Amino acid sequence: MTLGEKIRNAREDMDLLQSDMAKLIPMNQSNYSKIERDIQEPNIEQLRRICQILKLDPRYLLEIGELDFISASDMKLLNDIKIFIENHK
Repeated sequence: MTLGEKIRNAREDMDLLQSDMAKLIPMNQSNYSKIERDIQEPNIEQLRRICQILKLDPRYLLEIGELDFISASDMKLLNDIKIFIENHK
């Protein structure tokens, strides 16, 4: 399942429209639609808001498991994302 499909499924499970999500992030509805269709990737702030709104773990969206091989630079990025999310709850 792609990033966009995971986001779309979670949004639909919460009975939210794309326009609702776009307002909550905030971003343009057209660009949000592109994220769900895997045409555009969310930036870090948009990803953070999507995870907050839909109560999703970023590791699930990014398909990062505990047993996956992660480089040191990827691990640093993940740690920075974790700190960023924790500081903006």
